[in-house]
Amino acid sequence: MLTKEIISKYNIASPRYTSYPTILDWNRSEFDPLEFGSKFIDFERNKDHSTSVYIHLPFCESLCTFCGCHKQITKNHAVEQPYIDALIAEWEMYEKLNDGPIVISELYLGGGTPTFFSTNALKRLVQRITLHRADRFYFSVEGHPNHTTYGQMKALYELGFRRISFGVQDYSPEVQKSINRIQSFDQVQKVTREAREIGYTSVSHDLVFGLPHQTKSDLINSIEKTLILRPDTVSLYSYAHVPWVKGTGQRGFSEEDLPEASLKKEMYETGSALLKQQGYLEIGMDHFGLPDEPLTKAMKEGKLNRTFMGYTTSNSDRTIGLGVSAISEYSFGYAQNVKNLKEYHARIKAGKLPVAKGHIHSPLDRAVRKHIKSLMCNFETTYCGNSWLNKSIERNEKHFREFEQDGIIVREKNALKITVDGQPFVRNVCMALDPYMRKKEKVQRFSKSV
Repeated sequence: MLTKEIISKYNIASPRYTSYPTILDWNRSEFDPLEFGSKFIDFERNKDHSTSVYIHLPFCESLCTFCGCHKQITKNHAVEQPYIDALIAEWEMYEKLNDGPIVISELYLGGGTPTFFSTNALKRLVQRITLHRADRFYFSVEGHPNHTTYGQMKALYELGFRRISFGVQDYSPEVQKSINRIQSFDQVQKVTREAREIGYTSVSHDLVFGLPHQTKSDLINSIEKTLILRPDTVSLYSYAHVPWVKGTGQRGFSEEDLPEASLKKEMYETGSALLKQQGYLEIGMDHFGLPDEPLTKAMKEGKLNRTFMGYTTSNSDRTIGLGVSAISEYSFGYAQNVKNLKEYHARIKAGKLPVAKGHIHSPLDRAVRKHIKSLMCNFETTYCGNSWLNKSIERNEKHFREFEQDGIIVREKNALKITVDGQPFVRNVCMALDPYMRKKEKVQRFSKSV
């Protein structure tokens, strides 16, 4: 068991490593659409790819003040049709670059609030994007319990969706008020039951610990209510306090309103124990699944993957991101679309891809990326004696010896493993291996480890 002093020591700003390099270390602060298009053609065109598509649907009717996602707050649903038109036009640009149809194996609708959109709007979008899909495919959607209807879920199910994730966060009225996310247990129960009646095979609930004014009792109550509904997976996320990021709304409360690091770790351990007692297995850093859930099986088989969507069963060769702020992942690197909605529409109208910035992988990036992904997914990685990783550990021997002494890692001859107690600090170990993190930080860029 780690001491309070060790927890405090490692509770520092650290990346979540949903990608490597992290987005703040990308080497293209501006990405010319023509240059990006040529990269796509050179590396991606007409190849035998397994392709995932992520579509960012940014609209929400109200601002949840804990949220760090890119979103647009509006109650004006007239924005739906033009945005769907733009998404379809963007997809057709990719088909043109590919010199033919793109076969989809996975589709993710994220946001924002995807269920902000009407049933007909969602159907029109999905039907066009999935004209060509693989024999085996996996479609997933995020839903707000207050804004997800039976009709929406039914229509998406008929189009091939089998996984739906509901953002619950916490059931405490005080916490819900502080984060401006008011939703009852009855409403969450209603949409969960409806999803199962329709036929969804994976229903997920997202919970967050470390929220403003949240107590350990609040979290226990939320997990006990969650266990009544027994979703197939539960995400138990650490609240990321990043008030310096534009648009989060997190300036409505201060650090004094948040649980301290040792209490946050206690919250996670308590929540984890409650879930495990009821048959859930821990998946990666902050996910739990029932034994037969695809994520759980992927973890057991060593096939778990980590992308911008978090942990996933996806092992696609590439992810194409559509929509404002969406991120794409290719064999040659990453690309992100513009974050401004007006600029996104203007670029699409002009017939230009809306990519704004990106990263081209170096040989070192590829080597580091493999090990960091393995640590984040499996809590261990292996290497040979003359590998980059072995040399990096030798160069930072003092640092890794300290990890060992503090109970964060164990080292074997050709393996680096995170201990059970050290798992909340896997991000710290990844940072020690990350060449980009060795430069001196002048400003805080990331949320804290706990």
